[in-house]
Amino acid sequence: MKISFVPTIIALALSSLFAYGFYFFHAGQNKLILSVGSFVLLSVTLVITIGSSFELQRTTNNIKVVASIFFAIALNSNLVFAFIKFSFPIYFILHGILLLVFILIVYSINKAKQ
Repeated sequence: MKISFVPTIIALALSSLFAYGFYFFHAGQNKLILSVGSFVLLSVTLVITIGSSFELQRTTNNIKVVASIFFAIALNSNLVFAFIKFSFPIYFILHGILLLVFILIVYSINKAKQ
C-alpha cells in the first residue's frame, strides 16, 4: 500500500471539517465524542479512498469503491447522531463495528490480490 502525501492531507482536512461541523450542530452533551469519533471514522475511510494505492489496479479500484461506500455510511450515520441525543456506548459500539468491518473487508480484498 502506498500513501500519497497531498491527497492524504486533503482527506484529513476534509475529515476535520466534517468533524467540526458535527461538533457545531450537535446540541447534546456528547459533542466531543461525536467530533472525535466522526474524525477517526471519516479520516480512515477518506484516506483510503483518496490517498492510497495498492500494487494491482484492480485491487486499488475495489478497495476505493468499498472505502467510498463506508465513507457514505459513516457520513450519514454521524449526520443522524448529530441531530439526536445518544449515549456513548451506542455510538462507540456502532462505529467500532463499522470501522472493524471496513478494515476486515479492505484486508480481505488486499490479501486476495485481485
